[in-house]
Amino acid sequence: MIGGYNFRSQNLRIKVYAEQDVSSFPEEWMAFCGLKQQEIPVINGEAYPPPEERYRALELLAPDEVNVIILGQDPYHGAGEAHGLAFSVPQGVKIPPSLRNIFRELADDINVPVPASTDLTRWARQGVLLLNTALTVAPGSPGSHANNGWKRVTDAIISALANSDKPRVFVLWGKHAQGKRALIPVNKGHLVLESAHPSPLSVYRGFIGSRPFSQINSWLAKQGRAEIDWR
Repeated sequence: MIGGYNFRSQNLRIKVYAEQDVSSFPEEWMAFCGLKQQEIPVINGEAYPPPEERYRALELLAPDEVNVIILGQDPYHGAGEAHGLAFSVPQGVKIPPSLRNIFRELADDINVPVPASTDLTRWARQGVLLLNTALTVAPGSPGSHANNGWKRVTDAIISALANSDKPRVFVLWGKHAQGKRALIPVNKGHLVLESAHPSPLSVYRGFIGSRPFSQINSWLAKQGRAEIDWR
C-alpha cells in the first residue's frame, strides 16, 4: 500500500490500479445506473487522467443534480491535460484547440468575454455533467481505451439519466456523441442539441453558429431552473 493505492507489477514498467479503480467509482452513481463493481474496467498500464481524478465528473454531481450532459469522446492524451471533466484542462495548462473553439462559440453566443479559466469545474458545480464516453486514455494515443469496457459504464450513465423522470439537456457534439442519441427517449421531455464537434477538423461544419449555450439557458429558464453562468 503506497499513498493510499494498491499496486501490483505486471512487468518492470506497467502497474495496475485495480482496487483504486473499483473503490473510486461513486456508489451513488453505481446504484443509480444499476452497475456492479465487477463491471467497472480495470485499467492496465499508464493512463490519463490519474486514478484519483478518473471519476471527477461523477464526484462533483449527484445524479439528481444533473441538468445538462455534455458528451465528449475520451480524455485528452497529453501529460497533465486530463482531469476527469470532458473538454476541461487544469488552470495553467495550454488551452486545447477544441476548448478554444468552445469558448469562441460561447463568447459569440451569449456576448461575454472568453473565459479566463480553462478549468470547467465551475460548470460542473452548476449541474453540467462533463462526461467522456471513455474515462481513460493511454498517453499519446487517442481512442486507445474505447474498447476497454467503458462503453458499458458510460452508456449506463447516459441511459439512466435519460430514462429518469427529470427532463435534461443532452449536448451531442460530433458523430461519436451523436451515436448515443438512441439511448435518449423522445417522450421524456429532454432537449437534445446536436452539432459538429468543436475540433478544428470539424468546427466549421456546424459547430460555429450553433448557439448551444443560449439554447440551454433558455430551456432551463422555461423549466423554472437556474440558468448556467458559463463565464
